[in-house]
Amino acid sequence: MTSRRTRERLVTRLREQGIKSLPVLDVILGTPRHLFIDEALAHRAYEDTALPIGFNQTISQPYIVARMTELLLSEGVVKSVLEVGTGSGYQTAVLAQLIDKVYSVERIKPLQLKAKERFRVMGLRNIYLQHSDGGMGWPSMAPFDAIIVTAAPESIPEELLEQLAIGGRLVIPVGQNQQELKLVVKKSDKEFETRIIERVKFVPLLSGTVR
Repeated sequence: MTSRRTRERLVTRLREQGIKSLPVLDVILGTPRHLFIDEALAHRAYEDTALPIGFNQTISQPYIVARMTELLLSEGVVKSVLEVGTGSGYQTAVLAQLIDKVYSVERIKPLQLKAKERFRVMGLRNIYLQHSDGGMGWPSMAPFDAIIVTAAPESIPEELLEQLAIGGRLVIPVGQNQQELKLVVKKSDKEFETRIIERVKFVPLLSGTVR
């Protein structure tokens, strides 16, 4: 179930759903998603579906990972990205193969430790991790060329907008029962351009940390 043919079928499905970026599709093809989920679910690793990873969290559907990554990279070079919600580390690993520096924050320590080990196994050395409340971002490392959020707040956190570089892009799901994936481009310190991409379903962005 982890063969190249299985992965190629997944990539074909992503193309059919409108993912056009060849670099993103190549990275999805080459990334061993089965490493990022429990062994009991490994046979479902290359289905285009979200799967549970414990602590009421999920590994995102491959289409959503591809779509959000494509949106981040659609306007020129991104050298640094902040990811809010490391989770399993799958989205992080995809970003790390396309962007120079990935800064990822996670509020649940056991998930972060598992993800760190997966990055070591894959030989990814350009990922910087912090155990903290995600809504606050990582101010000391700002500004970021891009920010990606993998859990849904009720509204876009002001702290994240402040940490975005001018011209930078924020991709974030927003809402409770009815969630929308939004792309926010920072035009100036006070001007933001927001576009609604599509309806999505994410776990809620929670405050506080778990050790």
